[in-house]
Amino acid sequence: MNVLDLTDTPLDRRTLRRSVPRARLDSASAAEAVIPIVDDVETRGRAAVLEYTQKFDSVSPDLLRVPAEELTAACENLDAGLRAALEETIRRCREVAENDRRSSATTTFSGGGSVTSRWLPVERVGLYVPGGLAVYPSTVIMNAVPAQAAGVDSIAIVSPPQANGLPHPTVLAAAALLGIDEVWAMGGAQSVAALAHGFDDGEELEPVDLITGPGNAFVAAAKARVRSVVGIDTIAGPTEIIILADDTADPALVAADLISQAEHDPMATSVLVTESQDLIDAVQQEIARQAAAAAHSERIRTALSGEQSAILKVASRQAGLAVVNAYAGEHVEVLVSDPQAAAEQITNAGAVFIGPFSPVALGDYCAGSNHVLPTSGTAAYASALGVQSFLKGSQIIDYPAAALAEVADHIETLAAAEDLPAHGEAVRLRRGKSGMEA
Repeated sequence: MNVLDLTDTPLDRRTLRRSVPRARLDSASAAEAVIPIVDDVETRGRAAVLEYTQKFDSVSPDLLRVPAEELTAACENLDAGLRAALEETIRRCREVAENDRRSSATTTFSGGGSVTSRWLPVERVGLYVPGGLAVYPSTVIMNAVPAQAAGVDSIAIVSPPQANGLPHPTVLAAAALLGIDEVWAMGGAQSVAALAHGFDDGEELEPVDLITGPGNAFVAAAKARVRSVVGIDTIAGPTEIIILADDTADPALVAADLISQAEHDPMATSVLVTESQDLIDAVQQEIARQAAAAAHSERIRTALSGEQSAILKVASRQAGLAVVNAYAGEHVEVLVSDPQAAAEQITNAGAVFIGPFSPVALGDYCAGSNHVLPTSGTAAYASALGVQSFLKGSQIIDYPAAALAEVADHIETLAAAEDLPAHGEAVRLRRGKSGMEA
């Protein structure tokens, strides 16, 4: 891995944000490529989806919607150990999600006025589950469980078809375990467009209100294209890990966690932040040893040697924390002598993993946390996917005459100040009615 010496780098946010490594993505090219696809699906519906499925996936399925019997068969044929792992992941994620839902709250004022803030589930959501370099039944769980906990009634899953015209059987099995029976064998930009606009030519797909789930650059660009029509969770970049470590960290574990993230994608980002030169040397040796023996060694080497990945040497623990907060990483690991104290100072992170026995791999599967997280520095303002992602807030305002009377003068004054006299008139006309004070 490349080593960047930041020991003399100023710790202001502007400098640090320019100093940390990032994946450079040609988002403009992806956006340009998906525009005709999204627009074509909006116009021609299912016929266009079928054409793009043949073009990009080399598959021509008779039906895009997966038959119910295929979902049942995938669940019945699921390996027992894998089924137990998926069920435990579902259980833990559901337990966390159920504790995460906001409740309605009512604020009352003198005169009997009240404002009730309420949280209502989105009616229909579309969940994107990638195919590509790996199979992601865990992404089915991470998207569907919080949606179900939020009370979403209608959930549609899309995932790219394999040679048999169906998504991967493990993805189908995960959907079945969650009780989701609407799964579509389509991926890429065309599936995002289909979720946003729907179609009714040959099969019927009702448009959704919200699309969530990770995908490649073309999926991200398609989500950006349709976000004026539907809600989206985020426009995700490549996955990333940043590890804050000191000389108490086990270099074998540090290397293993950097490698595990690099395994996802050649553009994946792995960053180590430390003040220990001894740790840097030991981690480099461990990476060379472990990567050579890894199943996806070529992909891992590409990611770790890319400009998006690096070891950052800093002057102190506080400097390291400043770098971590400026980076605002998707996954942040804290492998220092007092991880809890350090973690409390990390304010920008999708998820924080504390200590040697809380690796990112735990969060990817069985921690109970969600692994759909903000990337590319957006953790500075964005949140992990969760129950709140599938809820929409609204307020009920209930002011009887006496309560309105208490603020009527203020309303008329503010309306005059903003040169909106009809606003003031709407209140003035109510004076003296139904017991309202003059």
